Amino acid sequence: MSPLVILPGWALGRAPLAASAEALGGTIIDLPGYGATPACDDFAATVDAIAEQLEPGATLAGWSLGALLALAVAARAPAKVGKLLLLAGTASFVQRNGWPEAMPPATLAEFASAIAADPATPLRHFVAGFNRGDARARAVTAELLRMAALPPTDVLTSGLAWLRDVDLRAEAPRVTAPTLLVHGAADPLMPLAAGQALASLIPGARLSVLDDCAHAPFLSRPADFVAAVAPFVHD
Repeated sequence: MSPLVILPGWALGRAPLAASAEALGGTIIDLPGYGATPACDDFAATVDAIAEQLEPGATLAGWSLGALLALAVAARAPAKVGKLLLLAGTASFVQRNGWPEAMPPATLAEFASAIAADPATPLRHFVAGFNRGDARARAVTAELLRMAALPPTDVLTSGLAWLRDVDLRAEAPRVTAPTLLVHGAADPLMPLAAGQALASLIPGARLSVLDDCAHAPFLSRPADFVAAVAPFVHD
């Protein structure tokens, strides 16, 4: 069985994914500027650095921003990725021509300005917002905020710049690894339509949808999440 490596999302660090990683027998690679990983504001260099840490044929998973990175690694270093697992993934975080199911660029710009001024307050609103529509929204929001270990502000703004600039629609069709996308049906941050569109771009990709979940299905319905991904990871 190939090793499972998980990439966390923006701002919250590895803690939200720790229980799922343990249940699935995986390890977590911190994003640049989090934990002991040196900061880096270059997306391509970060993709290369992640690929260098993987054993050939690894199962690579990513959540949200981590999914964007995982998708890029799979497209650019196919020998390193034997399977790809994308949690709340998208090919472009912001709206672009032909990609409407995403955040308006002006909304992201406004949020980035608020984060640069005072990260704690907008982060609380952000986490509450991306759990909107989840059957356990209040509990999952409280859990995420309790777990959060914020990196320096410049690391946060660098990650938001990646979300603003990175568009992997042209690279997604290059992915050769078997791919499973897991999406919350009620995700307001990465709409289900974006997950469906991404699945259509990746050859042979499968999409598993968890009802009554928003952006963090592994916390909202942890047992169902593990049941959905374990056969794919351990096959």
